[in-house]
Amino acid sequence: MTSAGRASGIGEIGVERDRCVGAGQCVLAASALFDQDEEGLVLVLDERPSVSQADAVHEAVRACPSGALVLRRPES
Repeated sequence: MTSAGRASGIGEIGVERDRCVGAGQCVLAASALFDQDEEGLVLVLDERPSVSQADAVHEAVRACPSGALVLRRPES
């Protein structure tokens, strides 16, 4: 993706891996953006998702049972 495409993204995904419980809800909601490591903890595959991925990102953040995910809005 071009830098121009990234600039128009929805923000940056933040994760607190020490809060992750390995439920995998993020992967179910947005497998293009999240995976799990050998221990089952969240891995963010793309910290700056595009606008086209907004619904999936919001669903992943909402579905996370431990609150380990957060979407930081872009600075204007």
